[in-house]
Amino acid sequence: MARARIDDAQGRAAVAAWRADSTGASRDIRALAVRYTLQLLAELAPGNTLEVRVPPFGAVQCIEGPRHTRGTPPNVIETDAATWLSLATGERPWAEALDSGAVHASGQRADLAEQLPLLQ
Repeated sequence: MARARIDDAQGRAAVAAWRADSTGASRDIRALAVRYTLQLLAELAPGNTLEVRVPPFGAVQCIEGPRHTRGTPPNVIETDAATWLSLATGERPWAEALDSGAVHASGQRADLAEQLPLLQ
């Protein structure tokens, strides 16, 4: 069953709370902020070519192109919550996070440079 859509006001409030205190934000705030920004990504770039994972809070499939249906997808991006939120809000550039190893990307379509940041 699909998860209910996170209300924009609630999602933006969670992101704002994380931005105000990124190291002290509660787990619930971080989880909501991550899930909301993943939701925005899936809405901005619908598709099933790339899976973006931010354990333990969520994962989405996005980007148009070839679809995978079973097993590990060929195009995967995985990162931690703090890195993901810094990318989604524009506080960290995609290339820098990728070069530093903070983002693990595999597959030729594992690139979010055109989609990020999601929020300014």
